[in-house]
Amino acid sequence: MAGHSKWANIQHRKGRVDAQRGKLWSKLSKAIIVAAKSGGGDPNANFRLRKAIDDAKAVSMPKDNIARAVKRGTGELAGGDLEEIVYEGYGPGGVAVMCETLTDNRNRTGPELRSIFSKLGGEIGKSGCVSYLFERKGLFVFDAQTVSEETVMEVALENGGDDVESTDDGKLQVTCSPDQFQSLEDALLEAELTMEVKEVTRLPQTMVDVEPNIAKKVVRLLEAIDEHDDVQTVSTNLNIPDDVMDED
Repeated sequence: MAGHSKWANIQHRKGRVDAQRGKLWSKLSKAIIVAAKSGGGDPNANFRLRKAIDDAKAVSMPKDNIARAVKRGTGELAGGDLEEIVYEGYGPGGVAVMCETLTDNRNRTGPELRSIFSKLGGEIGKSGCVSYLFERKGLFVFDAQTVSEETVMEVALENGGDDVESTDDGKLQVTCSPDQFQSLEDALLEAELTMEVKEVTRLPQTMVDVEPNIAKKVVRLLEAIDEHDDVQTVSTNLNIPDDVMDED
């Protein structure tokens, strides 16, 4: 799963740039809206909403924007009609790609994503064509230079973590089942362990290696998909080579 950690870190760094120009706020507003719509407007009783609000606060999204998004989700304001759609397909070299979207117009989002895939050497497939290659998991990523691996492992395994792994790019990666995500996050925060990435996502069960020139094309596709306003998360089973990471 080290390959996913690399892609998560690419997204993490790019997300900071997006936040500076306000692009990420739109995506986070949608996540808040859908979370409030599905589980109510109280973050203390709605883990998904709490996570979405925490993510918004982490990139300095204004409190008023957060409050409006919650109200749209609960129906107090208009604009909360969003649909969750997962698109799956293939990138260059046959690499599996999945993207989760929140959209108010599937007739716009589908063709736009299909065009992105096509222009960058991929194609959207039928539902289920690659989803069997992924497992939904909670993911936490740490810089191995700034935390104690022993402490991370102890906290993780005592609070619902499934696995702790050292990756080849200097990270510690903790995984858990989605229903353990909140309690594990709370325990890691209480232990004052700083996380670079914390999310519930789709992790590949096996990784795929391709030639570096193909890997670069896949990363360009992933980044273009991630740029789309309706896309919330992107997952791949590509084992991203270090030299491709270094170019990011």
